[in-house]
Amino acid sequence: MLALKRLVTILVMVFLLLALLVLLVPSVQSSFASMADSRESLLFGLFVTATVLLGLQLLTENLDSVLLRRDVAAREGKINELKARLYDHQLDQQRTAERPPVVPRTGVTTYPEQHQPTFPESDPALPNAPIDQPNSIIPPRNPNYPA
Repeated sequence: MLALKRLVTILVMVFLLLALLVLLVPSVQSSFASMADSRESLLFGLFVTATVLLGLQLLTENLDSVLLRRDVAAREGKINELKARLYDHQLDQQRTAERPPVVPRTGVTTYPEQHQPTFPESDPALPNAPIDQPNSIIPPRNPNYPA
């Protein structure tokens, strides 16, 4: 893209110098007019050439500007992503520094005694009903129904 932009800029500069030479020096103007058959056709040719070169330069400048903006946006996105990673890393390091260091414990290891449940348990929240007085929520077993 840069090479095309430079080529168009060089063409515009060469054309501008040629057009100034033709328009300002009468001897050059008469020789170019004799090649173009008349002075009006020479000026019309210069006008058409200038229009084409101006359009081409406008197109390359706008295309280059769009590509540069897209590149800048991509680089800014990458910078923001790297900043976010750095911030997360700093937060992790800060949390690690605030945490007290883990010191290995030394000493005798004790294990809790195994709990052996006793039935009926003495928990007041459990409805422990004697077998001769069954719980009213659970109906008694039907003797006709096989086990």
